[in-house]
Amino acid sequence: MNATPEYLQKPLPNDPSDIDYLAKISVVTEKPLDRLLLEDAVRSSSSGACVTFAGVVRDHDPDAPGTVSRLEYSAHPEATDYLQHIIAEANQTHAHPDDKIAHPIRVAAAHRIGSLGIGDEALLVAVASAHRTEAFRTCTEVVERIKAEVPIWKKQFTSTGEAHWVGI
Repeated sequence: MNATPEYLQKPLPNDPSDIDYLAKISVVTEKPLDRLLLEDAVRSSSSGACVTFAGVVRDHDPDAPGTVSRLEYSAHPEATDYLQHIIAEANQTHAHPDDKIAHPIRVAAAHRIGSLGIGDEALLVAVASAHRTEAFRTCTEVVERIKAEVPIWKKQFTSTGEAHWVGI
């Protein structure tokens, strides 16, 4: 397992009311991402479900001429601020129809930048909630918002030696 990333070296709270901390640990970083630490950060005593999305660098893209050999992510200097805003909004209390009281949905995320090889994790989103339906729905919504709103750009390199920007 990787050494603990700098952004997660602070002790992790397991207090459902400490959602500010979840936004603060949600960062854009050049360091390798640690899925287990993000999952541990979102879990609480009211969690009945924990869903994690991992965006992984793959070796193919329908628009790429040849096999994808690596990706290079770059980000605006305020990309972490955008990510933390999305996470802060996602960390809110929702009621499930079967519950008599509302239980928190807890979300944290990290996006890696720099040069990433095939199999490297580029994006992690961890969501914990009382029920799986809310965890899956929230995870999907957060991933889509990150992709649409956080100013991160991807340059794709192929085995043919070509490189091109994706999604610009």
